[in-house]
Amino acid sequence: MKFAIVVNGSPSSSQAAATALRFTEAALHQGVDVLRVFFYGESVLTANRLTHPPQDETNLTQRWQQLASDHDVELIVCIAAAVRRGVMDEREAKRYEHTADNLADGFELSGLGQLVDASIGADRVITFGGRA
Repeated sequence: MKFAIVVNGSPSSSQAAATALRFTEAALHQGVDVLRVFFYGESVLTANRLTHPPQDETNLTQRWQQLASDHDVELIVCIAAAVRRGVMDEREAKRYEHTADNLADGFELSGLGQLVDASIGADRVITFGGRA
C-alpha cells in the first residue's frame, strides 16, 4: 500500500499537522510506503524553522523532520503558499531580496506538480485539515 499525505491546517490553530504526523507514523509502523507529505495552505507554516512552541507543547517542525530523517519521507511545501506566508528557502529569499531564509531542514519547496505526481503513484491520498 502506498499513501500520499496532504496537510492543510495551520500548525498553531488546527490539529491537522499533528494528526497527520501521528497517522503517518502509524502507517509507516504498519509497513505502508508513504510516497510524500505535501504541506499546503496554512500548513506551510509547519516548515518555518523560526517558530517555536512553548516548552510544554510538541514541536511539530522537529517531529516532522525526525520522521523524514528516520523513514526517508519527502516533506514538500507548496512554494506559492509558502512564499505568500513568508516561508522561504535560500533561493526564494534571494529572489525576493530578503536577507534571510527560514525553511526548516528536511522540508523542500516545490509546486503542485509534486502533489499530482504523488497522487498518481499512491493507492490512497489522505488529506488532513479543511480547505487550504
